[in-house]
Amino acid sequence: MSSTVLHIVCPHCQAINRLPANRLGAGAKCGKCHQPLFTGRPLELTGRTFQRQISRSDIPVLVDFWAPWCGPCKMMGPAFAQAASRLEPAVRLAKLNTEAEPAIAAQFGIRSIPTMVFFHQGKELDRQSGALGTEEIIRWAQSRT
Repeated sequence: MSSTVLHIVCPHCQAINRLPANRLGAGAKCGKCHQPLFTGRPLELTGRTFQRQISRSDIPVLVDFWAPWCGPCKMMGPAFAQAASRLEPAVRLAKLNTEAEPAIAAQFGIRSIPTMVFFHQGKELDRQSGALGTEEIIRWAQSRT
């Protein structure tokens, strides 16, 4: 009997790994760099890594669009980090600094921050603007999977 194979983008080297779905939570490591595929922390995205992470992974990616000067963003940061530790490996949580990557923020029409956008296989499925607590982030993300 064969297991479903998922493609998971490494958060460290960006290599695409093939992983049986039943091994997602088993401490899987990247075949290229041998680092853990899941760290339990939000991944910091850049212009170089953004598209690959949201479009090449078979698991959903929840991106927090934020900026360092934004008070509500700073307040939500710890809650987003706690949510990452509880949602992985079912959902990858990532952050994109809109000050450092304004072109990506403009591409997705980010008008207020923080804004969370839920992606699956490169497509935006939903978004939520405004700061949320840990439990609210988890409930919102789980209702989209």
